[in-house]
Amino acid sequence: MENKKTIIAIRDFIVTAEKSIKNAKKLLKDVLEENNLSLDDEINLDTRGLNSYSSADSKIIEGVFTWEEMLGGDGNKYPVPVNYASKSKLVQWDKLKLTIEWSWKMLYKQIAPIERETKVGLITKEKEKYQVLADGKSYNVLTAAITHFKWEVWSNVTIIIPAWKDATFAAIDSIIPTDDEKL
Repeated sequence: MENKKTIIAIRDFIVTAEKSIKNAKKLLKDVLEENNLSLDDEINLDTRGLNSYSSADSKIIEGVFTWEEMLGGDGNKYPVPVNYASKSKLVQWDKLKLTIEWSWKMLYKQIAPIERETKVGLITKEKEKYQVLADGKSYNVLTAAITHFKWEVWSNVTIIIPAWKDATFAAIDSIIPTDDEKL
């Protein structure tokens, strides 16, 4: 009989804890929305108005580029190939369309680039991850963009970031030649 009382008490504690967590999440969401704040980038990624639809041959999903993936309007995350992201110079909040063919071939297309600004920065590397320091801020960059062109740490580059948004990722636009490399 004592075990039954203990089990009931534990169950009641769990139910109470779950209700408390649910209420805390709702309060946090409300406060963040009221103050236009976020705890992570995905809260800021607005997928409202993005569509997902199917045809006989494929499924099409619209989404927002996060940095290494696309957050679809359907709530799922889809990996964006780094060669496409770096070649297309995608930045956070760009809108993409993903076509998934019946053979599972995935084709991405940029459909609405966000307003951009360009900055000059310096390539750095920390813990095997490349970054660019520009205007006192550190931006993550795709390793593929650095290694494909055989750029090096401490090279000067121009980067592209979203205008009017606080980004954690930048697309590398071009390298700035040193005096020895200028024409």
